[in-house]
Amino acid sequence: MSGHSKWHNIQARKSKVDAARGKIFTKLGRELLVAVKAGGPDPESNAKLKDVVAKCKAANMPNDTINKAIKKASGEGNSANYEEITYEGYGPNGVAVIVEASTDNKNRTAADVRHVFDKAGGNLGTSGCVSYMFNKKGVIVIEKASTDMEEDDLMMLALDAGAEDFEAEEEIYQVTTEPSDFTAVREKLEEAGLTFLEAEVQMVPSTTVELDEKGQEKMERLIDRLDELDDVMNVYHNWEE
Repeated sequence: MSGHSKWHNIQARKSKVDAARGKIFTKLGRELLVAVKAGGPDPESNAKLKDVVAKCKAANMPNDTINKAIKKASGEGNSANYEEITYEGYGPNGVAVIVEASTDNKNRTAADVRHVFDKAGGNLGTSGCVSYMFNKKGVIVIEKASTDMEEDDLMMLALDAGAEDFEAEEEIYQVTTEPSDFTAVREKLEEAGLTFLEAEVQMVPSTTVELDEKGQEKMERLIDRLDELDDVMNVYHNWEE
């Protein structure tokens, strides 16, 4: 699960995402567990859990699987305890990379992430070294083919609900919100019958970096290897794919 919230990122990596769906569901299950442990199993009283459920649905995770994961996370016998950690570093040609992880062993995860950066020709940096190049935003991506709503009507619905921005690209609409407004906007769009390709709070880059072919290959290798780590939940970067 990675990228900087643009349709070409989703499109370019769709086949890889489909092939790794089982692994994605496992990671989403861990996000559900962390959310339940933090605020309880009821999405109506646990805003974080509610947003993770929306993210799961956007990834086509079956409702039954979501409910089972929540039930398992809230079970008395579940003693799993994960800590959320963010790593920052640089990929090829100085591309900024943010890695969000959930781990029960910080030393193991830090070593694994550092090893991937080293092998891909990047380097892990200190906290804050690249995060200033990103803004935390709620991002909702809607496939045009999934709705009969006119573009202007959808834009007004989103903006009236509190969205910060609305973009129409070739195949998708992208709605951007402040993190504090994300849940309200998402719920308003859901009430209108809309379904999402993406629905989550992400780190969105303020500027992007272009790479030559060799740099692109290195960057793809870095992202893929980070995604393969069980503890890595999300990877954000400012490479303009």
